[in-house]
Amino acid sequence: MRLDLENLPSDVDLLHRLVREMASVVESRDGEIERLQSIIKKLQRAQFGRRSERLDPDQLALALEDLDSDIARIQESCPGVEKQPSERPSHRKPLPDHLPREDVLLDIDDAVCACCGGALHAMGESVSEMLDWVPAQLRVIRITRPKYACRVCETVAQAPAPERLIAGGLATPALLTQVLVSKYCDHTPLYRQSQIFSRHGVDLARSTLAGWVGGACWWLEALHERLCKNVFASDHLFADDTPVPVLDPGRGRTKTGRLWVYAREQRPWGGPEPPAAIYLFAPDRKAERPASHLERFKGVLHVDGYAGFERLAANGDIVLAACWAHTRRKFYEVAEATGSPMAAEALRRIGEIYAVEAEARGQSPPHRLAARRGRSKPAVEALRVWLEAQLPRIPGRSSLAEAIRYALSRWDGLTRFLHDGRIELDTNPVERAIRPVALGRKNHLFAGSDGGGDRWAIVCSLIETAKLNSVEPYAYLANVLQRMVNGHPINRLDELLPWAWKAGNPVKT
Repeated sequence: MRLDLENLPSDVDLLHRLVREMASVVESRDGEIERLQSIIKKLQRAQFGRRSERLDPDQLALALEDLDSDIARIQESCPGVEKQPSERPSHRKPLPDHLPREDVLLDIDDAVCACCGGALHAMGESVSEMLDWVPAQLRVIRITRPKYACRVCETVAQAPAPERLIAGGLATPALLTQVLVSKYCDHTPLYRQSQIFSRHGVDLARSTLAGWVGGACWWLEALHERLCKNVFASDHLFADDTPVPVLDPGRGRTKTGRLWVYAREQRPWGGPEPPAAIYLFAPDRKAERPASHLERFKGVLHVDGYAGFERLAANGDIVLAACWAHTRRKFYEVAEATGSPMAAEALRRIGEIYAVEAEARGQSPPHRLAARRGRSKPAVEALRVWLEAQLPRIPGRSSLAEAIRYALSRWDGLTRFLHDGRIELDTNPVERAIRPVALGRKNHLFAGSDGGGDRWAIVCSLIETAKLNSVEPYAYLANVLQRMVNGHPINRLDELLPWAWKAGNPVKT
């Protein structure tokens, strides 16, 4: 309902009728908004429900997007009525300073008072900003190299042709980066990118784009190796792996490869080294894979319950820190499936340990260690005594007994954090590093070959490490590829690692 507030009717009965109609509209609108918001809450609760009842995260996101859009449409349909504030607080941040600004001046037609005819004087201004989008634009860079000849000796002079990332290829570093970021960061397969380019009037076959990806990764291989060397030189890492389906043409189906992921995260205790995540592809999950990756690593390795990691601690160079999140998950699944009071009690006791950790997060290692020894250690020791006492009282083949044995068999690793303020309670940093791979796996379905798995590892390592250091992946890779094609020295690759690149390019982060 739209009202002309400047020309309201003077008839009292008509005004009463309009008010009643507006009240009815508002009541209906509020009821519909309340219904939609209750659906949103129900969906959000489903995210943390039993596994069999949970929604796929992408389905949940789509559902929430549509419901929020429904609420906005209802609110916009009643412009004459004050909008109902959302229950969720607004998290809008100021628009970044580095974005280009286009000033638009909206001024009055005449600086004369419409009431008395006097001259109007300036008393300030109102300034607001709106975020605009400039559509992506393909362009052709035409390179002209004039030729010169000597009339005396017939010598010909001409500027050398610029180096290209792809020999004889059309793509600039910027376009190659767009293809890489779209595929490995935004999870858009090459055949879809080919369709997008086609809409812009440019025919770029999927095979052409695939060739570009392979060529670009050839340039990035050395930087990936340097990043791996830097990360493995640390003394505290997180390790995990995730499956990657790989096409196996010989058998007419896919096989399961693995991306091994190693993360460095020292921010919770103010460590000196920047965060990083590296990926290494392997065709299987054999214990020899992490053993070869970590051949020269010495220090603390945060791991899950994979038995292959146990071999790494044999020579004493690597100390394994077990994951409390995996331990807690075992009891959570029992509590959700059976309602076991014993499992619920285990969860409560583990929650006490996490509560201490939350208060100490961000503090120095000595501070964290003091808090752990003063408050966490008694809770951990009491938990072990309690678990050992409960185990004989329950069936040995029950899921609860399995959860208890899982915890007790890893007790040395679970209690490492009580002796070193730099050790974390769980492997969440590497779990977060795995999520982009899961998204890519869902969109790509599979890697086309083992080489495709290697390329996945190379580009993901650089993109995810850039993101961990608040570096925009496109700006980073485009600049790195351009500098490489311009002849960046191989002995100065450290300058191109994301955190070093950020220091020299603060505006583009």
